Amino acid sequence: MNTPKAKDYKSGVKPIWCPGCGDYAVLNALMRAFAELNLPPEDIVVASGIGCSSRFPAFLNTYGFHGVHGRPLPLATGIKLSNPAKTVVAVGGDGDGFSIGGGHIPHAARRNIEIPYIVMDNSIYGMTKGQPSPTSPEGTHRKASPYGTLEAPLNPIMMALAYQATFVARAFSGALKEMVEIFKAALQHPGFAFVQVLSPCVSFMDTYQHYREITAPLPADHDPTDLMAAMHLSQSEKPLYLGIFRRTEKRQGYSQGLQELQVRAEEQMPALTMFDVLDSYEP
Repeated sequence: MNTPKAKDYKSGVKPIWCPGCGDYAVLNALMRAFAELNLPPEDIVVASGIGCSSRFPAFLNTYGFHGVHGRPLPLATGIKLSNPAKTVVAVGGDGDGFSIGGGHIPHAARRNIEIPYIVMDNSIYGMTKGQPSPTSPEGTHRKASPYGTLEAPLNPIMMALAYQATFVARAFSGALKEMVEIFKAALQHPGFAFVQVLSPCVSFMDTYQHYREITAPLPADHDPTDLMAAMHLSQSEKPLYLGIFRRTEKRQGYSQGLQELQVRAEEQMPALTMFDVLDSYEP
């Protein structure tokens, strides 16, 4: 195909997010990243869960699977292992990813499956009209929490680092150029790439101005192979750092390792026919 443009990855289905939603910028940035990496649309699969952000697959001219709540990572893992040559991307939101689906992140990280996981974090359940999410600030007042929330919010970056994810980054919908570069790096990473995107919900948690005031790029001298330094920076709230906290290629990707394991197993396995197997069966 000719050198693609971002619009080549756009489907005929128009996004139905609220005007001003940060997810529009995430969609635009991902399409730009696909184009700049010259990835054929037919070689891309996007898997999602449930929520505003998880409508993603319908808006892209790629393969896609709109799954069930909290399960984009198991879904994406199955797709990647069945066809490792495909570029498989998992997308979701903070409720989808850190609540019902939170238990899948450590296993994707420990396997180091070659999948970028883009979590659009708006700190609210937008689809269900403003319920507090796992990343809502403590004391958040909404209709579903009229007296304020009691729970402390999760720190997704620290969580992913603690799980030993080999790529951990944070982007902001209000910083499109930088988000494109983070997505490109995540797509090229030969392992599990966790990307939190601060993606404001203009209807229930409009934090654009807030993030513009408190976010800053990671220090120029930050070494992304230094896990302890990344953990230290992930705890900063003012400024809230944007960029690649951790990136290391010391661990093998899961699908690559599984293919090598399969070859070794086939070399050591005796050649058996169906009749050999049946003869060995003892009821």
